[in-house]
Amino acid sequence: MSAGAGLAEAIGALSPLVPDWLGALIVLSAAILLALGMHALMRRLLRRMARQEQPFLRSLLTRVDRPARFALIVGAIAMVSGDLALPSTLAELLGRALAICFVVLVGWAAMVALHIAGDLHLRRFRIDAEDNLLARKHTTQVRLLLRAMDTVIVLLTLSAALMTSETVRQYGVSLFASAGVAGIVAGFAARPVLANFFAGLQMALTQPIRVDDAVVIEGEWGWIEDITSTYVVVKLWDWRRLVVPLTWFMENPFQNWTRESANIIGSVFLHVDYTAPIEAIRAKLDEIARASPLWDGKVLVLQVTDATQTTVELRALVSAATSPRSWDLRCEVREKLLAFLNTEYPQCLPRLRLEERRSAPEVT
Repeated sequence: MSAGAGLAEAIGALSPLVPDWLGALIVLSAAILLALGMHALMRRLLRRMARQEQPFLRSLLTRVDRPARFALIVGAIAMVSGDLALPSTLAELLGRALAICFVVLVGWAAMVALHIAGDLHLRRFRIDAEDNLLARKHTTQVRLLLRAMDTVIVLLTLSAALMTSETVRQYGVSLFASAGVAGIVAGFAARPVLANFFAGLQMALTQPIRVDDAVVIEGEWGWIEDITSTYVVVKLWDWRRLVVPLTWFMENPFQNWTRESANIIGSVFLHVDYTAPIEAIRAKLDEIARASPLWDGKVLVLQVTDATQTTVELRALVSAATSPRSWDLRCEVREKLLAFLNTEYPQCLPRLRLEERRSAPEVT
């Protein structure tokens, strides 16, 4: 004999004193409380088994916590529903509600299973590593594909839930059969959503951008902080957030500084006098770069790139492992080269020459 049947019989013994609807309500409430108690007990036991040094297991328990509670409640109600003394109308409504809850539970479980699979896949990669190109590639693909699959699962779950009711099913068929114009209008209205959806799938496959990429968008420099199903969040260098639609990246050019690798070459421009000692400046640049922990040891060049009427333009090229390091290295090189010129060769800084012309003496 099941617990629900025993509880229903106990309530039935008190039927002269308790109305049928009140007895059914008490049985349902008791079943829900029993399910919540079992869930709380299971959660406490599993959390004790998951030690503090196992963050993945604890995050896994967090993901399945709410679906498991919902499943226990639906299962408890389904167990006692057959023993309840309910009118036929209420019994039918309860059956439909349980069917909808079961469909929602299946869709919810599918979404949780996909996200757990994504977490298991991403455990092999570290996004906080110095060379994180492969990790950023897989993180971007998994996030975009999971969001696309979430959308598909929600649509399928909603469709299946509507199909559980004969009335709603007939209404839907008649609506699609007689409202062609409304369908066209709805299609145009949903065009931005569908465009972003397919742009997300295309971005997951081609990956013009990845999470944590350094990009320049319309003169704004920053990192890709998050990629959602409809927009991309760019964390700018001054901690502002630039929110850009997904379709923008598929339709407009932009700079990606970490497309193939995080290494980047930075340039420093100086304007000096024609008398500046180029070899001494080149030797000082070499000394500054080798003493700096920001230089990656790959590119170090000083070139004369232009000569105007008053100054000579020097360009120093120095490479770094990441774009933030490159920015700091450029600032360091510029500052120390200027200090070197001010200290050792102050006469070689840009100067404005004035020549005094003396008029010829008048001949008498």
